[in-house]
Amino acid sequence: MTKKIALAADHAGYEEKEKLKTTLDDLGIGYDDFGTASTDSVDYPDYARKVAEGVSSGQYDQGLLVCGSGTGMAIAANKVKGVRAAVAWNEEIARLARQHNDANVLSLAARYIPDDEQKKIVKAFFETPFDGGRHERRVEKITEIENEDFK
Repeated sequence: MTKKIALAADHAGYEEKEKLKTTLDDLGIGYDDFGTASTDSVDYPDYARKVAEGVSSGQYDQGLLVCGSGTGMAIAANKVKGVRAAVAWNEEIARLARQHNDANVLSLAARYIPDDEQKKIVKAFFETPFDGGRHERRVEKITEIENEDFK
């Protein structure tokens, strides 16, 4: 079975998102594009939420978000239960996010990372499995935090 991901960007990440579709195709990763469809200004939380909810529900294996810095999208996505969105600025961080944190959403900085590096980061993230082992206990603690009722 082929991996399927949810994909979205805001206006700052639109052009990079479109370029990364070729990388996803080359990797044999299926995707649904949740927008945006242009460089016209939009509110990034709307797009991050669509991807995060798709991943959280199990409809998608993982997600890919692209905005100017990667940070806003990651913050918004991490508000959805079950999502562990990571901002990766290089291949090693992408691998570690998967290996150690079982990150299920990758968020990229379109304005600060060259196209060739973006492709390498995407490849590293989506091809790297979670290591489990001692990291499993830590990821479970993240889930415990998210399940607590703070008042």
